[in-house]
Amino acid sequence: VGCWMGVTPGGPTAASFMSYSLARRFSKNREGFGKGELEGVIAPETADHSAGTSALLPMLTLGIPGSATAAVMLGGLMIWGLHPGPTLFAEQHDFVWSLIASMYLGNVVSLIVVLATVPLFAAILRIPFCIIAPIIFTVCVIGAYSVHNSLFDVWLMLGFGILGYAFKKLGYPIAPLVLAAVLGDKAEDAFRQSMLFSDGQLGIFWSNPLVGSLTTAALLMLCWPLLARGLQALRLGQPRAKVRPS
Repeated sequence: VGCWMGVTPGGPTAASFMSYSLARRFSKNREGFGKGELEGVIAPETADHSAGTSALLPMLTLGIPGSATAAVMLGGLMIWGLHPGPTLFAEQHDFVWSLIASMYLGNVVSLIVVLATVPLFAAILRIPFCIIAPIIFTVCVIGAYSVHNSLFDVWLMLGFGILGYAFKKLGYPIAPLVLAAVLGDKAEDAFRQSMLFSDGQLGIFWSNPLVGSLTTAALLMLCWPLLARGLQALRLGQPRAKVRPS
């Protein structure tokens, strides 16, 4: 999931929540999620790291950044006179393979650093929530105000915070909302570009087998909850076969 969302591009945030939802759906210990279940920690973290690394693939091969970090790297490469794309592997192959080697080395170094600092990060969990909560609230207020220097953004942040708290109490999952917030504008821009290219014809989404299969799979995944309920209702509505005595 992380590699797919990094290449697509969907971003590490969307990959983390999608992996968490999938891990919770297929786990045998669903009730432990949100309470320190190891599967719920490994799944989103693995997807986050793999999505961040995979986002460099379309940046290097096509010149299309897959995340904000890849976009910054793309700008840095262009400043140094390097133009990411298919010709980069032929003209600057030494740089490309050095960059790939640095990724492997960076993963090894980060593993050592994380293992060495785990006790320090675990100690943060011992801090009472009554101390952490005001700090989090202050940082959120400063961040919301500093974007446009407007108190309206602060009140908007408080309103959505109250709405999120209500959703949590009512049992609504947070993953679909985060995915919509992260991928909504990207999906809208891509849909608008497709409509401009095809003069408003929806057939462009089935213009070739690859695009058609992806579009069909996306529609099936979108409608799968309704289809699953319909199939379940049909199964429950079928009369059971009567067993005749021998």
